[in-house]
Amino acid sequence: MSSPERLRVLLIIEQCNPDWASVPLEGYNYYCGIARHADVHLVTHGRNAPALSRTTDTQITYIYEGVLSKRYYKLVDGLTARGRVNWPLRNALAYPIYEEFNRQVCRRFSPNVERGDYDLVHAITPMMPRYPVAIHRACLQTPFLLGPVNGGVPFPPGFGKIARQESAQFNFLRAVGRSLLPDYVATYKNAHKILAGSTYTLELLKRLFAIPDERVELFYENGIDACFLDPRAPSVSEDGRVRLLFVGRLVPYKGADMILDAIANLDPTVRDRLVLTIVGDGSERSRLEEVVRDRGLNASRLTVEFAGWVPQAKTLEYYRRADIFCFPSIREFGGAVVLEAMACGLPCIVVDNGGIGEYVTEQNGYKIAPTSRAEVVTLLEQHISTLVTNNKLRAQMSEQAIARAREFTWSHKSEQLLSIYRELIVSCRAK
Repeated sequence: MSSPERLRVLLIIEQCNPDWASVPLEGYNYYCGIARHADVHLVTHGRNAPALSRTTDTQITYIYEGVLSKRYYKLVDGLTARGRVNWPLRNALAYPIYEEFNRQVCRRFSPNVERGDYDLVHAITPMMPRYPVAIHRACLQTPFLLGPVNGGVPFPPGFGKIARQESAQFNFLRAVGRSLLPDYVATYKNAHKILAGSTYTLELLKRLFAIPDERVELFYENGIDACFLDPRAPSVSEDGRVRLLFVGRLVPYKGADMILDAIANLDPTVRDRLVLTIVGDGSERSRLEEVVRDRGLNASRLTVEFAGWVPQAKTLEYYRRADIFCFPSIREFGGAVVLEAMACGLPCIVVDNGGIGEYVTEQNGYKIAPTSRAEVVTLLEQHISTLVTNNKLRAQMSEQAIARAREFTWSHKSEQLLSIYRELIVSCRAK
């Protein structure tokens, strides 16, 4: 092993891109954090080369897809993106594209791993717990770390209509993949350690693969940039109204329509004291705008404003102008927007089904059990009303939200990972 200060790490992050949102941006943040503490050799897809070449000078190997894969991707995109994206089918059909990357990584780096060129191999993306990582076969003497993997969260029973809209009937393909994909079960059985991005996924992996407790660990998927914690005086709207914020894709399961229904049901004296800003775009936007018109929410004064799609770097401005964050997504794996809102001191109202329910506590917000749509709307109405009318409680929750968010900075998470690396290396050498 190299010196205690600098470990040699082979980092496999197929999706690693600072210019894109969601998992590619998470992959990039993990890479940057780990590279500050270790000698990293990053392996990623060639599609990330233009963005990464502007931001880093560390050792990177790009894996490019072949001509047939490019053509096949266009076919998959055409089959699954008609109207609303059929994600379960898309993820299943796209497997051969990932497998080309997976196979090339294994072929090109297995000799290096077997020779002991690295102290540890860490595969981070894809984060969904449905893809194998073939290079685990070369990790007989070198520790192989997988994750954080996150996903598999089902739709709540009371939201069958939304589940059908999101093509949940195709989720059986997950089980088919576990049975048929080469190396899938072996990846989890042979990993020296697995990081699970949520408690649900942790229990799912233990159940599916009979993984003992010492080989799986809860490690939340998302992190936040330290700039979100930059202290500054809270903004106050010119008219003194309380600003409610939603940030996310406008698709059925994200629940923006339930916020509109809750606001429409508020006592008029409370409703007149707030304004909701919806940041994001998607297939539901026109329907949401229609709900605003039909419910007369902007009849006498602006109560709901649509900001549309906003670049990731610009969302911070909206968080800092807001007072409360509302994100009733009924099925959320990571929910980075909740952490970002908390870091900016916003009490959060969320639905408790997936990772976001683990960020929010009684001290920094409210989490709602997804028993039914009507129940969620009722509790949204109650919690919004409480936070709009109780300035003291809102201020207390704001302080607690910031304190909680400090646990999730990327710098803190990278330090945690380095500790996991060292413990894993020592453990494997002792066997």
